[in-house]
Amino acid sequence: MNNIEYLLEQGHSFLKESKFDLALGFFEQALLLNQNDPDLWNYKGVALRGMGRYEEAMDCFNKSLKIDPRDKFSS
Repeated sequence: MNNIEYLLEQGHSFLKESKFDLALGFFEQALLLNQNDPDLWNYKGVALRGMGRYEEAMDCFNKSLKIDPRDKFSS
């Protein structure tokens, strides 16, 4: 398991427990290692949304889409 995988695992664990502030910390650490991963931006946005920080969450979701404007439901 590499560092990013560990950080994601920890962040997801805290998301499941609705500990959004702790999850956010792990996702931010992962982003320091790879700022070009759209999933990391998305997870950070989810944590921010859970904390009621909606504008910051939207910025993260938009960064995720800018990196990879995929639409998983179309095909």
